[in-house]
Amino acid sequence: MKNIARLVLFFTVSLAGIFVLAAAVRFLHVRIDITRVLPARNSRVEAELLSAARWALPLSLYGALLLSLSYTVRRRIPAPAAMLSLFVLASAAGLGIVLGAEGFHRLSSYTIPARPLGNPGLVLTQADNAIVLIQDPAEIWGPRVVSIPGQALLYQAVPRGPDNQPISLPPVPFRTNTAWVLESLDIDLSLASRLLVGRFSSGGIVPFAVYVCALCFLLVSLRFVLGLSKWPLANLFLGALIFRGILSMETFLAAPEPGEILNSFLGGLIPPPYTAPLIFVFLGFLVCLYTFLSYLARRKDLHEN
Repeated sequence: MKNIARLVLFFTVSLAGIFVLAAAVRFLHVRIDITRVLPARNSRVEAELLSAARWALPLSLYGALLLSLSYTVRRRIPAPAAMLSLFVLASAAGLGIVLGAEGFHRLSSYTIPARPLGNPGLVLTQADNAIVLIQDPAEIWGPRVVSIPGQALLYQAVPRGPDNQPISLPPVPFRTNTAWVLESLDIDLSLASRLLVGRFSSGGIVPFAVYVCALCFLLVSLRFVLGLSKWPLANLFLGALIFRGILSMETFLAAPEPGEILNSFLGGLIPPPYTAPLIFVFLGFLVCLYTFLSYLARRKDLHEN
């Protein structure tokens, strides 16, 4: 019981730490994207915090489970007790975070007033083109000078486009391009968070709870990966790669085409919202069966020797 209590504490601290850190980074990312757009516009803190919390949910679940599974292997906590405890904790945490985040919008929100970014003379670049704003960047009809490679400078006193609309400005380029690995991870996390919230908002608590529990069951069943070798760091890295693959599988199963193929293969016996959870449970069962048979084989070898 002492080890289980420590495991509960470790999982709770890991989940809270990852969730708060990820939500804070995402909130800062959203604020930067809003600030880069000219002219500046007002933004609601409540909506930005809710978006950050939704995005941080998959990352915190995956990360906390990965670290906790590694902890159970290093502390030699029996697999059945460790897996059952983590399954209950992760499922309850996923349900609690989403329910809390969805109820957060009922609170009064605070609007951040728009503030102009930069001063007259601000230079915006996009590809090889450059735009120099003559007046305050908040003036959407302000004059500007456009520089296009191979052409003379173009002065636009009144930058009007089709239907007498102002010509849009490129975002302020003070953020460097993100690496492809991090960008793909960001996309998958965004899709996974939308999938979770969509299941809750469209189907209610039951389909959402089934999906979260099935996903947690699949992740917890991979505990054996964290004990494949004698190097915990190598096992942790391998587990992170496998968890990354499961995250991609989540987004793949959420696409319309795979869902239609699976439903036609099953003959419509399983409702569409429960197709992906069924696959998660089936894969988790196979992994648990493999782990159990491997344990029996090792135990038989020990008795024979």
